[in-house]
Order: sequence, then structure tokens, then C-alpha cells
Amino acid sequence: MKKSLTPNGVVCSVVILSIILVASGCDSLRLAPSEQQKQNAWLHERTAAVAAQTAHTEQSSQELQALTKLSEQQSRAFTSHYGLPKEFPQAETTGQILAQSNWQLARTAQVQSAERPDPWKVADSLLEVGIGISALLGGVYGTRAVRFLQDARSKSNALKEIIEGNEQFKKQNDAQIQPFKAAHANQSPQTRQLVAVMKSG
Repeated sequence: MKKSLTPNGVVCSVVILSIILVASGCDSLRLAPSEQQKQNAWLHERTAAVAAQTAHTEQSSQELQALTKLSEQQSRAFTSHYGLPKEFPQAETTGQILAQSNWQLARTAQVQSAERPDPWKVADSLLEVGIGISALLGGVYGTRAVRFLQDARSKSNALKEIIEGNEQFKKQNDAQIQPFKAAHANQSPQTRQLVAVMKSG
């Protein structure tokens, strides 16, 4: 007989998903593209197109013409992935493309592209969603699930404070780093991995 997912099952699924996300880190999670990133992707497409056109007009080597043409085609994928910006930078001529503002835009987009969501915030948001779903379900299971998830969120916050406190202690007490590590030598590999991911997040 097939069993349907109980409210406890829903809650457990949310908790397990939260743990997996925190344990796997946020490298696989990305923030939505900003306006600057969209502008930079579109500007890259224009730069590649003008470079391909210039290589053809100046009768560059066949190899350079092929490279710039391929680059133009590849750049369309970036614009499609990021989406079109609300405002388009001036990019009709080589001079407009090479403007200092576009160099700054490229640097800004590069910095923003390296940003990742805070794993603590992601886990907290997932727990909040679980609490909301459980509250909607109501009843005995819903009430238990809300309490369980609130407890999980409190424990997550406590773990975050402990890790941050440990890191602060190590920064302020260089001479105590080796004894500190020795005191934590008996941690399980799973605990070490989870703490390492949380510290690097």
C-alpha cells in the first residue's frame, strides 16, 4: 500500500534539504545576475561582434577572423543566460566600447560574479519556509513540525556563533592555535567537513 507524505515527512524533507545545502556549500548556488552583469554580458557580445567585423575589414589572418567570429557566436550564450539589461551601454563604435566606464563595468561584473549566497542565510531561509509550510498544515503534526524547525533554527544559530567565536579566538591568540586544534582532534570526519564548509561559506 502506497503511503502519502505526512506533515512530518514534509518537515523532514525540508530539514534534510537544508543540511545538504549547508554541507555542500554555496558554490553551486549563485545570486541572480545584477544589472551590471547583464550590461557586461551584452557589452561582451557587442565587443566580440565589433572585433569580428574589424578582423574581417582589416583582412586579418584567416585564423584571427575565425577566432573572433567564434567569440562573437559564443558571447551570445552569455547574453541569453544573463538576460538583457534594462539600460544598454553605448557600444556602437570601437571608441564607445573602449570607454573607461566599460572597463569599470567589466571589473564590477567580475567582482559580483564571484559572490555567493551566505550558507547560513540559505539554511535559515529554508527553515523559515519549512516553518511556514508546517504552520499552514496546522494540526498536531504541523505544530510539532513548527517546534522542531524552530529548534533546528536555534541550533543552527548556536553552531554559527560557536564557529565564529572559535575563528575570532584563533585570530586573537596565535600561540593557542595548536592546542586549540589538538582539543578538536577527535571530531568525526563529517563534523570536520561540515565546519570547514561553514567557515568557508
